[in-house]
Amino acid sequence: MKPSRIIVILSSLTLLISLSACTTDGGAPSDGPRGQGNQSTGGNLSNQYVEVSAEAGVAPTISSPSGTPPTTLVTEDVIVGSGKVAGADSTLTVHYTLMAWSTGEIVESSWSGEPAQFPLSGVILGWQQGIPGMAVGGRRLLVIPPDLGYGAAGGGPIAPNETLIFVVDLIDVA
Repeated sequence: MKPSRIIVILSSLTLLISLSACTTDGGAPSDGPRGQGNQSTGGNLSNQYVEVSAEAGVAPTISSPSGTPPTTLVTEDVIVGSGKVAGADSTLTVHYTLMAWSTGEIVESSWSGEPAQFPLSGVILGWQQGIPGMAVGGRRLLVIPPDLGYGAAGGGPIAPNETLIFVVDLIDVA
């Protein structure tokens, strides 16, 4: 690839990233998640990072990530729920799958046992910012940069400075 093409591609990506952060409402919160665009109730969600299966009630399949990991939170609804909506102070019951960006391997999944239950205020910032507005019955993809995850310290099976890929199925909100 010629250097001039690389510059054009990088310039285009920079412009797209800048535009995606713009709002027309003075920055007021929206009713939907940031990054929301592709919504589905069947099949797969394909975005620029991974493909996620969209079969409700079944553990998701997630393709290995490609490209450079994002530096900002990415949220996309794979399945749009129709039940009660999660808020910042909600206690959630979820099934989730966690993949590490660097390896493309599943780190943990609640699908092998019972759903997880916890207050949203007690988990990593990527969840606190990416889950509010999600409705029960939905499946949401979260791609979480290290500064909204476990950061430079890492934690347990999470390596330092790891980008996290979560697929979250919201079962209940209290």
